Amino acid sequence: MFNLNKFIGNYVTKRSQSMFLKDIEENREELTRKIEGKSVLVIGGAGSIGSSFIKAILPFKPATLVVVDTNENGLAELTRDLRSTKGMYVPDDYIPYPMDFASPVFEKMFRKRGGFDIVGNFSAHKHVRSEKDIYSVEALLQNNVLHAKILLDLLSEFPPEEYFCVSTDKAANPVNIMGASKRIMEDVIFAYSDKFDVKTARFANVAFSNGSLPAGFISRLQKLQPISAPSDVKRYFVSPEESGQICMLACMLGKNREIFFPRLEEEQMMTFDKIATAFLKEHGFDILECESDEQAIELSEELKHGSLKYPVHYSGSNTSGEKPYEEFYTDTEIADLHRFNALGVVTGKAIPNKEKVKQLFEKLDISFNQGETTKEEVISIMKEYLPNFEHIETGKSLDSKM
Repeated sequence: MFNLNKFIGNYVTKRSQSMFLKDIEENREELTRKIEGKSVLVIGGAGSIGSSFIKAILPFKPATLVVVDTNENGLAELTRDLRSTKGMYVPDDYIPYPMDFASPVFEKMFRKRGGFDIVGNFSAHKHVRSEKDIYSVEALLQNNVLHAKILLDLLSEFPPEEYFCVSTDKAANPVNIMGASKRIMEDVIFAYSDKFDVKTARFANVAFSNGSLPAGFISRLQKLQPISAPSDVKRYFVSPEESGQICMLACMLGKNREIFFPRLEEEQMMTFDKIATAFLKEHGFDILECESDEQAIELSEELKHGSLKYPVHYSGSNTSGEKPYEEFYTDTEIADLHRFNALGVVTGKAIPNKEKVKQLFEKLDISFNQGETTKEEVISIMKEYLPNFEHIETGKSLDSKM
């Protein structure tokens, strides 16, 4: 039987155990002090990273766990997963709510409970493919930036002991709207750091996370459909387990306005075509390289007749917003590489100019509410706020590919 976690360790991260185990063990007493008996709210908890964060903190026995997500099916699966795992601690006060964190009903629930000790926000548009046109761009910015302010204003009335909001490595020198939105999100949450402690983390791709290209390999195989992957895009990867652990460590051990990231070496980078090849070979297939998506689709019909030659199309990337490499901090940021064994920390971040952040929100609101705006206009507003935002526009979207 195919073991996904074992495959990830053998072929993707090339680690037999989590890179953060030593940091967790060395800080177990502090983690217990910060989590045990506390009330925890996890927003976006049905997703890959949010659910992994939940599994990372539960061994430290919080008294309350409230999980909010718009994905009702995902919440059902999260609950089944937690209830079915041997030895998993689930508090008596555990409630998964299928709701939007920016909705009035969420605010009612939050106020009734009087806030939470620990709040983790994992709700995000995380894919570059989410920026196709002005409508998808507005939805992305509403979720990643504008709605974050609604939550932060509510938290200001009930300040948590710890607040964490997940960022991305693509926030460092961003070339796509998603990455730029997360870089702006960092400033938005830091603007509230005089009211309560805020922390975030930039990290690598989560191997086989929901909606990721590698996760798509599983679906393509199940449906006997061809696989397409870029051969020139190098990425760092962490396992699903590691993604939750880095967020827990940042949330509980980070200082105000710190950004955590995994300390990975360049040789640990992987390309998606190599992952696809290893994945198919692990399932007993030989690779049949094709010259186009169309040829791969045509040849995939043979799979239905028992062929063990799996058609793939590997090619260079030519879609908007794709960064050829990853970085976790910029030349203008200070990184502490010695405090933890496997983690780096961006330190010394100042409280952002609140008036500048306010003006950005006003400009985005006006742009979205005027009825006739464009993707280019929104990019211009973001560039005015982030001078180093160099958007890569090719006129092609990932949705035009398999």
